[in-house]
Amino acid sequence: MTDFSRIYHGARSAGGPLIFLEKTPQVAMGEWVTITAPDQPPRRGQVIDAGREITVIQILEETLGLPPAAAEITLTGQTATAVVGRELLGRTFNGVGQPIDDLPAPVGEARVPIWGAPLNPVRRGRPGEFIETGVSAIDGMNTLVRGQKLPVFSGPGLPGLELAGQIVENARAPRGEPFAVIFCAIGITAHETYTFLNRFERSGAMERSVLYLNEARDPTIERLLAPRVALSEAEYLAFKCGIHVLVVVADMTHYCEALREIATAREEIPGRRGYPGYMYTDLAGLYERAGTVLGREGSVTQIPIVTMPDDDITHPIPDLTGYITEGQLVLSRELHRRSIFPPLDVLPSLSRLMNSGIGRGKTVPEHREWANQLYAVYTQGREARLMATIVGEAGLGEADQRALGFAERFEREFVGQGSWRRSIGDTVELGWQLLETLPRDDLLRVSDPTWEARRAATA
Repeated sequence: MTDFSRIYHGARSAGGPLIFLEKTPQVAMGEWVTITAPDQPPRRGQVIDAGREITVIQILEETLGLPPAAAEITLTGQTATAVVGRELLGRTFNGVGQPIDDLPAPVGEARVPIWGAPLNPVRRGRPGEFIETGVSAIDGMNTLVRGQKLPVFSGPGLPGLELAGQIVENARAPRGEPFAVIFCAIGITAHETYTFLNRFERSGAMERSVLYLNEARDPTIERLLAPRVALSEAEYLAFKCGIHVLVVVADMTHYCEALREIATAREEIPGRRGYPGYMYTDLAGLYERAGTVLGREGSVTQIPIVTMPDDDITHPIPDLTGYITEGQLVLSRELHRRSIFPPLDVLPSLSRLMNSGIGRGKTVPEHREWANQLYAVYTQGREARLMATIVGEAGLGEADQRALGFAERFEREFVGQGSWRRSIGDTVELGWQLLETLPRDDLLRVSDPTWEARRAATA
């Protein structure tokens, strides 16, 4: 194998986790670098800016005590790649794809660059099948469709990570097609790592999952690499092996914070709230790697978890995420205070591709009417709850009182399912049982043929 490495003695300067080299011809973006210095352990790095005059290298380890002038920098000529293949199923890796499960490094079926490109819009297939997450508020009200990007907007202290873990455990293709889950954790604590590993091993979800775990103590650059390594594995399983892959990433806020940290170290001109101006493009480069490809069997679907600072949905991270993705699932602090799990607020939540994945031959024929009626009565109940704080519950009309009672039961029984898994059939049946507590005159979104079919089925 040809050796393309080049050795440079001394760096121009250093700043935080970055070192700066002058005049490095033929340097490649993402190229791996090794840094050595007298009386210092060797360090790894990666080229994050390949300029004509100055090349910027991000060091993956601690830089304390590293003398830039005495450093020996080796540009290896190799860009970041990842081992991919079906052999990785059931394994656990760190953010750069190195095994952390005390097993040998996998051989895999291929080694691919992690800096993949978004799917070609001309080759994209039209989403048309749903993925069953086992969560009623998602499957019934905001259905996830193969190839979709559907983020979860959480908040500090809300159980976004717990919901991500539940989806990893329970998600599946409803008709038994080949299915795998890739869980990419970014910036989590050691305790959360231990919790996730134990949870997935006990539930049996590890057999069809690949875990990439980046902890808060790991280098900043690893937070930027972890989702790219995970997506490289997902793309190979989907488009080479014909497997439907669900990628759950938690937490994209930690990814964006790492992006801002590196941009600050590079002394770039900040954008909104200090985040780099290219954050939109960077996020789109990740999110748009989801989808289906014409002529290929598999698919890549993404559920990124986004923790909104100060519960602010207009913050740059959720704001830009909302522009790129096809909807959002919003967690409610009020439901969480009432110990309802998962605390999904179905009213501000939205799945823009839901209609493509539901209906006859996919879920149930009446799914759209059923969901519209649940939305309508629940909305009326939420409005009645606000009115009751002013006039009292006794001051409400009969229809509003019924809607108020329905809203309470809907949140407690339908949304608040706990950690139990529900199939789409169980979800629809529970919704009908709630609707049947109301008189027929209150169900204006359900057509007479649908109502009669339901009566005949339960007779």
